[in-house]
Amino acid sequence: MALTRETSERMTAGVARLVRTAKHLGTRVAADLYGDLPSFGWALLAPLEREGAQRCSALAGHAGVDVSVVSRQVSVLERSGLVERRPDPLDGRASLISLSPAGADALAHTRQVRGQWAVEALSDWTEEEAQQFSRLLEKLADGLDRAGHRRSAA
Repeated sequence: MALTRETSERMTAGVARLVRTAKHLGTRVAADLYGDLPSFGWALLAPLEREGAQRCSALAGHAGVDVSVVSRQVSVLERSGLVERRPDPLDGRASLISLSPAGADALAHTRQVRGQWAVEALSDWTEEEAQQFSRLLEKLADGLDRAGHRRSAA
């Protein structure tokens, strides 16, 4: 069943407002949110935590950017002590990147701050409302991802 034009426009306007608000807040509170973690660090450290050591090419796929960009960003994270690099045992020319203990601490700090924000922002929501919104948000993200893949394949 197709959405009405009014509903579609209201949803896209709401998503756009959410993105603008997140960007605005992100730049104002980056130091509190990320601490010593560079703003791009979350996109690289989270997959390392979730899936373990991997090559830059895999991280680039997770982050949706070019391998050269990830390579430079990994170098910054490595100098900061947030990731560790070791030779890939299957191909000595390549490296495996893994999360360091400092990187795990940085992710934990960011999650804690985000959690505090969520508690404040959702203080007047019921648990049921929050669960329903989470399900719908995940469904929206999946739909946007599918639509984006269809557009890029065309």
